[in-house]
Order: sequence, then C-alpha cells, then structure tokens
Amino acid sequence: MNMDFVRERISELRIKKNVSEYKMSLDLGHSRSYIQSITSGRSAPSLGEFLYICDYLGVTPSEFFDDRSDNPHLVNKLYQLTRDMQQADIEILISTAQRLNDK
Repeated sequence: MNMDFVRERISELRIKKNVSEYKMSLDLGHSRSYIQSITSGRSAPSLGEFLYICDYLGVTPSEFFDDRSDNPHLVNKLYQLTRDMQQADIEILISTAQRLNDK
C-alpha cells in the first residue's frame, strides 16, 4: 500500500468534508493530533482504524482508493439514494446523467 497516497487521500477527503484534523481526530475517539500524525507520515492507521476513517469520510474502501472521483462521498450518497428506487426512476436518473455528461 502506498502510504503517501493514503495520507494525501485522507487530507483531500477530510477537506472536502470541511472538517479539521483536530475535529476528525476527536470524532474518531483519539487524541487531537491523531489525524495529523497520519497525514504527516509519523504513523499509519491500523486496518480497523482505516475502515473507521472511511466510514467517517462517507466512502467505502473501494471509493477511498478510486482517485478518479473528486467527490466519492457524493457518489456514495447518490448510490444509497437509488438503492430502493423503482427501475423506471433509476432509468430517468441515468438518462439525466447521460444528458448532463454530454454538455
């Protein structure tokens, strides 16, 4: 695993969520410098902590590592909203998304 990518991605997603390193550390139940120690390279999260970080940031581990999306938390939110939709409604969303992408 490329720890530089992990550190940068945590920072990127944290900033998009508009939360400080301090607040994120406390929200995750750690000392106030926990996230800063990860993003500076002094420490690395355990697998369990990494999963908590992903959950906190609103992304799946797969979305965390997919750097093609600038806003994976929004993509995840859209996915969650569509899970219980009727097929016809999903097709309308797909059609709308295709139209928007063509612009």
